[in-house]
Amino acid sequence: MDDADTPDGTLPTIAGVSADLDTTVTGPTSLPLRPELAGLEPYGAPQLDVPVALNVNENPYAPSEQVVADIAAAVADAARGLNRYPDRDFEALRADLAAYLLTESGVGLGVEQLWAANGSNEVMLHLLQAFGGPGRTALSFAPTYSMYPEYARDTSTAWVAGRREEDFSLDPDVARATIAQHAPSVVLLASPNNPTGTALPTATILAVLDAAAQVPGGCVVVVDEAYGEFRRRGTPSALELLADHPHLAVSRTMSKAFGLAGARLGYLAASRELVDALRVVRLPYHLSAVTQAVARAALAHSTELMAQVGSLRDERDALVVWLRERGLQVADSDANFVLFGLFEDRRAVWEGLLDRGVLIREVGPPGWLRVSVGTPRETQAFKDALVEVAGL
Repeated sequence: MDDADTPDGTLPTIAGVSADLDTTVTGPTSLPLRPELAGLEPYGAPQLDVPVALNVNENPYAPSEQVVADIAAAVADAARGLNRYPDRDFEALRADLAAYLLTESGVGLGVEQLWAANGSNEVMLHLLQAFGGPGRTALSFAPTYSMYPEYARDTSTAWVAGRREEDFSLDPDVARATIAQHAPSVVLLASPNNPTGTALPTATILAVLDAAAQVPGGCVVVVDEAYGEFRRRGTPSALELLADHPHLAVSRTMSKAFGLAGARLGYLAASRELVDALRVVRLPYHLSAVTQAVARAALAHSTELMAQVGSLRDERDALVVWLRERGLQVADSDANFVLFGLFEDRRAVWEGLLDRGVLIREVGPPGWLRVSVGTPRETQAFKDALVEVAGL
């Protein structure tokens, strides 16, 4: 799960699209655009040149010089063979990912249980291509990641958004009833959730897995752990449930914890049968030799990179305390961002921060704003600006 959100799971209206980028089909030639795409704008969050950008949940720490050097060497080596197609099953990368997850979550997986693609967005699209489609339904619970309905739309899959509770938790009984009512072929659960940061208890995921197992024809449950490495100590990963649930897939990304948003590498863990289904729908040689080399070089430095995750967790928790001490509501977060409010005019607050060089995200239910965790300097700039704008 990367980054853009709407409170109700509907397709977002995209801000920040360049004014000179006209996506309207005009002219004497009529193009056979699919009707459901008519009038829609491309996905994206504002990309503005500001001193402090805390709006898209990036890792604020660039790779160290040693990591950069090792990545550069790996890419140079890969470049020597770019006249050949890459390893289409990328088994060496899958083995490295399995080794990493064993260390990070204590879950042992075989190479055949791992899959990867160009960002977790493509992983999700593979899932909907394999298990969605005309006459089928994908289900999630809003507010959640706004790309989910777009994956459904792009694969001609019906979309249903159930509701979370006022505290952004998911009631297991509500989840069971919603699944029984709509009989989806795919259930998408973000944990930690975007934009709220809410992690799902194991008991809730088990309730969803049980309900999905009762769906006629089968149902795949996807737990999107894009922010999984940032979960608070004691919060389990859904990876621990894989052995007993062949209809479960757990997705991750290297964009967040590894600080590789620009490399575009997402992956998932699942049963061999589920992974084999994704191999059917992937495009030939979809993962370039360069991408594989970059990811493997970064994975070799996972210990160093995870140390940065620990400091970001501490910065997040301190920010939550600071916001609450000033009378604001803050959602409990297991991610690298914080959802806070409530504001009568959140747009005015957002614009006031932007005027002071701090870009955050106007997203989520009415009245809420979301800020990514930055460096201590960036976080202090956000605090100073918020005190001025909101009069805290």
